[in-house]
Amino acid sequence: MKEVKKLAGQTLIYGLGTIVPRFLNYAVLTWFYTRIFIDTRDYGVVTELYAWMAVLLVVLTYGMETGYFRFVQNKGDAEKIYSAALISLFTTSAIFIVLVNIFITPVSAVMNYSDNPDYIRMFAVIVAVDAFSAIPFARLRQESKPLQFSIIKIANVLITIGLVVFLLEIAPNIYQNSTGWFRDFYNPDYKVGYIFVANLISSVATMIMLLPVILKANFSFDISLWKRMFGYSLPLLIAGLSGSINDVIDKILIRRIIGADEGLAILGKYGAAYKIAVLMALFIQMFRFAAEPFFFERASHKDAKQTYAFVMKYFIIVMLMVFLGINLYISGIQYILGENYRDALVVVPIISMGYLLYGIYLNHSIWYKLNDLTRYAIYITLIGTVITVLINSLFIPVFGYMASAWAHVASYGAMIIFSFLFAEKHFKVNYEMYKMVPYFIIAIAMTIFAGYFKYKNLAFELVINTLLMLAFVGYAQYKDGILTLIFSKDGNKNNK
Repeated sequence: MKEVKKLAGQTLIYGLGTIVPRFLNYAVLTWFYTRIFIDTRDYGVVTELYAWMAVLLVVLTYGMETGYFRFVQNKGDAEKIYSAALISLFTTSAIFIVLVNIFITPVSAVMNYSDNPDYIRMFAVIVAVDAFSAIPFARLRQESKPLQFSIIKIANVLITIGLVVFLLEIAPNIYQNSTGWFRDFYNPDYKVGYIFVANLISSVATMIMLLPVILKANFSFDISLWKRMFGYSLPLLIAGLSGSINDVIDKILIRRIIGADEGLAILGKYGAAYKIAVLMALFIQMFRFAAEPFFFERASHKDAKQTYAFVMKYFIIVMLMVFLGINLYISGIQYILGENYRDALVVVPIISMGYLLYGIYLNHSIWYKLNDLTRYAIYITLIGTVITVLINSLFIPVFGYMASAWAHVASYGAMIIFSFLFAEKHFKVNYEMYKMVPYFIIAIAMTIFAGYFKYKNLAFELVINTLLMLAFVGYAQYKDGILTLIFSKDGNKNNK
């Protein structure tokens, strides 16, 4: 299928803007943070505040990104739709910054950062700028400009890395050897705060790089059009908020359930190990950036349902390969983390499987987006959120962060089940998911084997686990021609 080959090609290019910068973020910044912050509580602060940021980013974009894709299919109104979305997000982002600064004292108290309200001020601007930037990035995706999208995303991370390394590693040395103005400018005890300074500067720089896209808008505001867009997007806000809470609530609850200092220390370890598992999420996000506009465009074709089933099957196979790539080579990947953080790596296989299930749900969720049934997104994600909150609240006191890891699997698994149940009536697609069961059994069995088998040495482990990976790829080629699909010119293959 040529269209799927195009989707795969664009997914790879979007990978430059998602996998590459996020990998740099994790491989460089996580490596750096977990060594410079010997006290895991410092990294706990970073983990917690970025969890809050993920939730607020969903609130401030309020589903308008997907709403833009849904409405822009009407080419005649494309410029009006872009302007309406852009002006809407600019207005709400500006209001958010003003409100946070007016109520900085109670907001800081609620978030347990009364001693560092400056963190919250910077945090508010970062979230607001990133939310506003979502629509220009969406336009680049909609116009099939993945390369420009990726260049800006990579530049964002490179700026962040450069500033963080300067502020936390180079600047302290300059401070020690300086007697002039630099001592008035730099505070060596600020540490964690400089992470937010770096992020703030990189977010503003990204918005500046997006100015050519932003200025394409005609800056007209059609209120009736905006109401329709907002009506479509509002359920996605509630669903997105539930989904975001589902994803990050563990990082907010751990500190509060376990206790301030100990909770932050445990959260720092869990947050660092979580970064390894989130590599799965990066591949999923890379796919989503390319797939969302592709699915909407494909909806008008008579073979759309067959295409969706085809994409789902190969998405699962490829993501199981990524799952194995992370977990079979964890002995090498673990060195991304500082030594004080590595005992939490036990959560990586669990969380990475949770993210794979989440990717399946995202792939399947096209049914309610195409049919303007976004209220079902609310039902499904609320079910997942309730499961997540219950498991974390009941079992963190007993099992610590292991409960948080398993909560992801339980929650996303339930979301898949309910998505299929609801879709049965409104937009049934024959995905033949039962054919995927052997793939899951093989991948999980290989991961368990690799986790418990006593290897003689690292070289022996590398050889055995590589053979396991090749066996999985060989099985995928035999059953579904995965290599044929990837390397063929037209993307066609004959299923066995």
